[in-house]
Amino acid sequence: MTGTLVVLLAAGLVWWGTADHGPPALTRADVAKQVDATLKAQQRALAEQPPDAVAAYATLAPSLVTIVSSGSDERLGSGVIVNADGSVLTADHVVDKATSVRVTFADGTTSSARVAGADKATDTATLSVSDLPEVVVPATLGGGARVGATVYALGNPLGLRSSFTAGVVSALGRTVKVDPTRSLKDLIQFDAAVNPGNSGGPLVNSAGEVIGIVTGLANPSGQAFFVGIGFAVPIASAGGGDSIPPQ
Repeated sequence: MTGTLVVLLAAGLVWWGTADHGPPALTRADVAKQVDATLKAQQRALAEQPPDAVAAYATLAPSLVTIVSSGSDERLGSGVIVNADGSVLTADHVVDKATSVRVTFADGTTSSARVAGADKATDTATLSVSDLPEVVVPATLGGGARVGATVYALGNPLGLRSSFTAGVVSALGRTVKVDPTRSLKDLIQFDAAVNPGNSGGPLVNSAGEVIGIVTGLANPSGQAFFVGIGFAVPIASAGGGDSIPPQ
């Protein structure tokens, strides 16, 4: 009986030494090490993300166009591609009464264009372009603006193409008189620098979405240069809300 017991115990000891007992229990040090590694990975990922301004410019730059219209005078303006067929949204005063309109895309492609729709109440117009670039990159249209939110203006001020400026929304619902008989209503007021040549270009939020179309600037001196107050038509009412083709 004693010999049998000894044999059984010996077999049990061999089994205990060779059996898989599963992973060792986690210690506080193990948990702390894993949490620290996760936090460092998250910090690296955040550090590798581009700033909002860089990302917004990269998103919108391929959608920006330069517009030159000719008639009784020559006007330089900006515009933004708003759908896959290459339709361009701009300011009506850039193309109003023009006998010819030419559009230059971000890749350098140049084409004639015609006014497909216009709304003087909002100073916006849609252009139909004859010759499109190989790759058409429509902008993403965003929602409403909020006072204090960061915004960016992209355009061609004073002929300096693809210029990008930053600011904030200063006020909403502004009414501005543009001539003795006409006013523009419900405008976004912002302080990103804009100058002649920005008209028709996009006002963009931090997500790179178009929230407005730049229409003008305020200057008590009567001179056409920026003093800190720009205006844009909210994208929801651009073209009267109807002339923007579906994306």
